[in-house]
Formats: sequence, structure tokens, C-alpha cells
Amino acid sequence: MKQQLLKNICIFSFILFLFHFAAPLSAQDLDDILSSGFDTELSEPAAKDTSNDIDELLSGFDDVSDERQEKDATASSTLPEWLEVTGSLGLAGSYNFTHDAPKEDDVDFRGISMLRTTASLSSEIHWGDWQAKISGHGFYDAAYAIQGREQYTNTLLDLYEQELELDDFYLQGSLSSKLDIKIGRQVVVWGKSDNVRVTDILNPLDNRLPGMVDIKNRRLPVAMTKLDYYIGDWNLSGIMIHEVRFDKNPVYNSDFYPGQQPLPPEQKPDHSLANQQYALALNGIFSGWDLSLYGAWIFDGRAHITTDVNDSLYRKHSRVFMTGMTANLAFGNWLLKGEGAWFDGLEFANLEDEDFSRLDLMGGIEYLGFSETALSLEIVNRHLVDFDEQLTLSPDIAQENTIQTVAKLIRDFANDTIQLKILLSLFGAHGEDGMFERVQLDYDLNDAVTLTGGIIFYQSGNQGALSAIEDNDRIFFEFSYDF
Repeated sequence: MKQQLLKNICIFSFILFLFHFAAPLSAQDLDDILSSGFDTELSEPAAKDTSNDIDELLSGFDDVSDERQEKDATASSTLPEWLEVTGSLGLAGSYNFTHDAPKEDDVDFRGISMLRTTASLSSEIHWGDWQAKISGHGFYDAAYAIQGREQYTNTLLDLYEQELELDDFYLQGSLSSKLDIKIGRQVVVWGKSDNVRVTDILNPLDNRLPGMVDIKNRRLPVAMTKLDYYIGDWNLSGIMIHEVRFDKNPVYNSDFYPGQQPLPPEQKPDHSLANQQYALALNGIFSGWDLSLYGAWIFDGRAHITTDVNDSLYRKHSRVFMTGMTANLAFGNWLLKGEGAWFDGLEFANLEDEDFSRLDLMGGIEYLGFSETALSLEIVNRHLVDFDEQLTLSPDIAQENTIQTVAKLIRDFANDTIQLKILLSLFGAHGEDGMFERVQLDYDLNDAVTLTGGIIFYQSGNQGALSAIEDNDRIFFEFSYDF
């Protein structure tokens, strides 16, 4: 019943907004849009063209007073030209509306699930061909105090209630006319996909709130040294990854954790010379198409369960070797995407003495022919080679073929101050491994203030990470002030 209702909602939403593709947005159209859904910007919006508005506003007021000019000059000289400081303050919240009353001694996930105040600060220093950047963020989520901190574990509170982290921290510049260097904590994006990961493996993700935020806003910076050599249309990148860092995943006692007991402790590799990771990329950009080749020797972000000398269980990350290739092909209003990656050295708990290989293939298409609109579809299949049925058992719960499909609609309105997004993500050929739908609206109130609202629906899968998420449907909002 719930899935049929959600299906009808998605179909109705697509029909409603496709209806607007053929005509410019009127005032009545805007009212209809604002009353029909919510959206969050997950791709960079085009800059708003306000030249005509400014000309009309300033007509008749051409004489700006000397006092105002002097005040503006003073404000602009507060910081030296070589220093740029930016930041943001925000408030984000969500409300769960489908959870049933909990059993005795269970966590009550009904009602407010997030009420988070956030702050971020970034500074950049420029001199000649060199640049340095340092940024960080922090948050405090009052929802846990409101709901009662005593019902949560310390592990969950440490991960969800508050956070203070150093993000970007790097130095970059040119060693010669063809050679650049970037050293420090940074994000390096591989691949062409916007919604799924195949070759994009160098930075871990923040998965604490599945489906709520796009990949581009979930990557976690990692300390590495990156050298880029340029020759003609080609760029060769050599990377040494110094910091061993893994995904932030839902933990026991959270509403997205699928199990009834905590996982065994995780053994993370030390930050040592022996645990350095290495990656190499060759990128070519040409007229209407591009091509990238990748290779990496890294730690598997997916930990497998094993035993130590005392037969105690723990989770271990093995070393894996990856080779991959990606390509984009643009023609007219169409963009075709393709990615492929081969992983070797994967380990599992149920066949501890064997190594496995996996082939990931992704195909995607994007259409930009409608005014202010982008439509995209991406499908990935992850195939385990020489699959053994023992891998389907707990704790591995692996599949020979793991399929994910993501469909997305993005449309901008009102001179790009409003952006609507409808996103559908299915796991399994028909969503049998879980799925979610998100409808969001992002409104730029002015150059500094952004208001966001949205709703997300979840459907549980037959097994695995999404086996117990269907009660997590929620509405959410965010207020953000940039300075």
C-alpha cells in the first residue's frame, strides 16, 4: 500500500513538472511549484543574472554620495588582498512521522530526529601561483537532549550529537609550467557519475543519514600528496595517500542501523609508512568527449569480520588493487557517461582463506534540452567473480550482482533562485534491496541566506544495510547564512 502511494506521488510529481517545460514560469506557476514540493540544491546553480534589475533599481539614483563610497572602500580593505575568509551558520532539522511506538527499553525514534546548529569557517591565502587553505566545521544536535540522552549509547552520541572537525588543510602551487603539487587534507574526485560510486574511491563518505545528502556533499577530506603533470590535452596525476580514513556509517542504536547488536570492534590501520596508499590517474579532455584511466592500491573501505589469535571477532580492512576507466560523450543536449572498475583482493568472513575480484560497471545518460532543466539516469552493477553461495550467509550477506539505479530531475525557477529536485534511488533490479525517494526545494532568499525544505520516503530491502529503514520517512528543513 505504501509503495503504491509513493509510486503515485512520484509519477504525479514528474507529470506536474514536465508540464512546465514547454512554457516560461509565470507568477501562478511559481505559486503552484511552491505548494507542491520541496528541494535542496545538489548541483551548483547557475549565477543569477541581475543586471537588468540593478539598472532599473539604480535609474534616477546615479549620484552616489562620497560618504557611501568612502564607507564601501573602508569595508573592502578590512582584509588584505592575499587573504580570503568565508564561513556559514546554519540550523537544520528533521521530523520522523511514520515510526510506531517503541517496545519497552527500545529507542523512541518518533518526532524530532535532528535539530542541528552548524558553523563552518574557511580561510585562503594567495601569493603568486601558490595557495593555502584551511577550513573546518562543527555542529551540535539538540534533538538528543530533547528526546532524552539516556536512551542512546555513548558511541551514538559521540558520532551524532556533536562534532568538531578539520576539513581542507592544504598547500598547492606550481613547481614548473607543467607540474603542480597539492599537499595536505583534500578531496580528489574520480569518475563521471553524480549519484553512484564506481571509480570515485579516494575519499570516504559520511553515510550517517542515508539518502539525505548527495555524494558531492558527503566526501570526507583525506591527507595526501598529489602531483599533476600537464602535456597537451592530457594530465597525469600521481597520488600518495597518507591518512587512513573510512566511511562514517550508522552505528548500533541509530534509526538506520539494521542489526540488533553492535558490530565487532574495527581494527584501523596505523598512520605509518607501511600503510601509505597509492593512486595514479591519466585524464584527457577533448572536443565533445573525455577519457580517464585509473589505478590504485588502497585499503578496502568495506571491512570484513575475522578473528584474532584469541578467537575474538574484529573487523579488518584488507588491501585491494583497483583499475578503472571512465568516459563522457556529449552531443547536442545529451551527455553519455560510462565507468568501469576492477577490484582485486576482496576478502569475506565466510571464506576467509580466499580472495575475490569484483567488476563494477556504470552507464548513465543526462538530457539538458528542456529550459532550466536537467534529467539524468544512472545504473550500476557490481558483479562478484567466482561467486560462492556461502557469501550470502551472515555476516557477509553478499550478492553475486548488486544493482543500483538513480533517476533525478532538477529544475531552476525565478532566475535560478529556486531549484527543485526529485530523486529516486533503487537498490536491486526492482527495488527489492531497498529504495528511497526525495523531493526538495532550495530557495536563495538573497546572496547570503538559503532556505531548504524537503520530504524523504524509505522502503526496506529484503536484507542487508537497508533492511530496516521503512519507518524513517521524514520531513526536513535547513536555514543557512553564508558570510
